[in-house]
Amino acid sequence: MEIILGKMAGFCGGVKNAIDKTYKEAENSTEEIYCLGDLVHNPVVLKKLEKMGVKIINSLNEVPNPDGKTVIIRAHGVTKDIYEQANKMGIKIKDLTCPKVLKIHDFVSDYAKNGDYIFLIGEGKHPEVIGTKSFCGENCTVIENEVQLDEAIEKIKVKLNKKTEDSKIDNNSQHIEKDNKRKLVIVAQTTFNLERFKEFEEKIKQELSNSMEVIVNNTICDATRLRQEETDKLSKEVDGMVVIGGKKSSNTNKLYQISLSNCENAVMVEDESDLESVLEKFKSCKKIGVMAGASTPEETINNVIVMLENAFNK
Repeated sequence: MEIILGKMAGFCGGVKNAIDKTYKEAENSTEEIYCLGDLVHNPVVLKKLEKMGVKIINSLNEVPNPDGKTVIIRAHGVTKDIYEQANKMGIKIKDLTCPKVLKIHDFVSDYAKNGDYIFLIGEGKHPEVIGTKSFCGENCTVIENEVQLDEAIEKIKVKLNKKTEDSKIDNNSQHIEKDNKRKLVIVAQTTFNLERFKEFEEKIKQELSNSMEVIVNNTICDATRLRQEETDKLSKEVDGMVVIGGKKSSNTNKLYQISLSNCENAVMVEDESDLESVLEKFKSCKKIGVMAGASTPEETINNVIVMLENAFNK
């Protein structure tokens, strides 16, 4: 049996930066280190951090005697108010938000100041999207699926039609003139599915570009895009596919869905212990592809490959 490991499998730059700096912080600190939310969506990494004394918290209020304590901001980023709250509590923030996510925060903040409409394409409950939304102002709509897309487009159309009618009644209204000049800005969660984003973008342009200026910023991370493209190609060339990553990992779940659309013998596992129970699925396979999400450690990937080799290449 041939086992093919994807070249883009494993840590992306933002995740590696967050993990390396957190390890270093924990090694050099004599006090307990706190991380607001899971640093990354990978149980193997989180267990290691716990052993090193990094405590995961869900609120800054969980930090005992907070003045002077250090709290790590995870790779996904946090909401705008967290920074203000930490400052008031005297908490020292170590911001390990992915630089690409921070760029999105800056980008949408500029348009939010003008009151522009923002379509944020992504999973509404994902921490990155929750954080980014807080920088988007009051005219932001989070769009996760086709139904929400249709609803968002229709709401914009209703607002535009109302403004047109109002302008006929009061052509001298400066408020209406200003409102009609609002732009529509489209951004995406960095790990959103690229093909679906393109489909959403095309529909938005078709429906609204004749009525207002539409600005598209494809903020899907290059590493995410390349990993998805490689997964699509690899899963078409094999008869078995193993995707490694945390069950809560958005980017890993997308890799699994891509794999499953091309290869019926596709599984998603967190580590080698999960793989053991599904090995029978690959008994008749001649080629197995292996891909891993952006927060999957190299050690976990190697352990999965060793198990596959031991099971089928004895």
